[in-house]
Amino acid sequence: MPLLVMKFGGTSVADMDKIRNVARKVQREVDNGYRVIVVLSAMSGKTNELLGYVRDAAGGPEAAAPGFYDAREYDAILSSGEQVTSGILSIVLQELGVQARSWQGWQVPVKTTSAHGAARIDEIPTDNLNMKFGEGMEVAVIAGFQGISAENRITTLGRGGSDTTAVAFAAAFEAERCDIYTDVDGIYTTDPRITQKARKLEKIAYEEMLELASLGAKVLQTRSVELAMRYKVRLQVLSSFSDEPGTLVCDEEEIVEKNAVAGVASVRDEAKLTLISVADRPGIAAAIFGPLADAGVNVDMIIQNISEDGRTDMTFSCPMDQVPLATRAIEKAKASGEINYHALDADTGVAKVSIVGIGMRSNAGVAQKMFKALSDDGINIKVITTSEIKVSVLVDRKYMELAVQSLHDAFDLDKAS
Repeated sequence: MPLLVMKFGGTSVADMDKIRNVARKVQREVDNGYRVIVVLSAMSGKTNELLGYVRDAAGGPEAAAPGFYDAREYDAILSSGEQVTSGILSIVLQELGVQARSWQGWQVPVKTTSAHGAARIDEIPTDNLNMKFGEGMEVAVIAGFQGISAENRITTLGRGGSDTTAVAFAAAFEAERCDIYTDVDGIYTTDPRITQKARKLEKIAYEEMLELASLGAKVLQTRSVELAMRYKVRLQVLSSFSDEPGTLVCDEEEIVEKNAVAGVASVRDEAKLTLISVADRPGIAAAIFGPLADAGVNVDMIIQNISEDGRTDMTFSCPMDQVPLATRAIEKAKASGEINYHALDADTGVAKVSIVGIGMRSNAGVAQKMFKALSDDGINIKVITTSEIKVSVLVDRKYMELAVQSLHDAFDLDKAS
């Protein structure tokens, strides 16, 4: 029998009515002849509630980092949310006449590294589930987001952990497809809240989805897309609350028409920092970005401008909420003599807007078309970075929505190829 993996997020299992809706969707696939592995998140809001208990036990709201508490107990507590939903769904499926049972991470087992709170999956043996499928089990309901370390301690997988769990199971069991059910009905050419012309895509390549996910599209986490691309797992993103077809994330070869641009992504809360008049010498970039990395600052776009007097201005972007971290790290490096500069300028009023498309490889002039569209609408570009299938710019935040709409129109993304 073919095997299908179905993953449901927190909003899809937020209450008993929604869990019963999930059960009906699972039953339908069983009736269609599939063996099914279901991967569940905790009920919407439950993980944050459990995290609140951890912080309270560890000394209050300021206990927000693992150093404030035993990370092994943190994982034991946070993993309980998914265990609850997997047990409830199993009971509901049984009441519908479906042979289902729940599986916690350690029962499969989902073998992970020992990095509590951010573990990575090492292996998912298939013997236990396959034995139960052979005995008549129709649905295995997996508690997502969790596994077990070599020390036999429960681990959690961090941000996007349930999506990662689902893709890993699809790879391990060579599933026909991995369906990711969420509160949106697919992947759009841009955020529909910004422009009503946003169009749902029928298919999108792994590489395009990976870029969009890293550039602000929140439908899928980058870890799950990376895993799907590595093991060629066909992903479908669709809504838990409708029966509309979703968007298939697949290999580039499955897409016949490759538009120059597949989508426009945006990140509102970016910041641009510039170190003015830094000595231009070997190792200066490492001296600047080493302390930033050590401080946990997520540096994105980097631009270096060298002047005639042997000095340079170094500009980089990062999330706006990390500006204090970045400023402290740079000032500390200056105080220790690692770097020297005349001033540090922080612009916290910018946004990042990007176009993504595998068709850029074979279409000349995409960047020029992007820049002209922004220029025609009076939008000034502050920083530019490019890759083989992406062009990103920083613009004033007040122009972000206009920039997205301009680019969406310029590349006719409201029209199917």
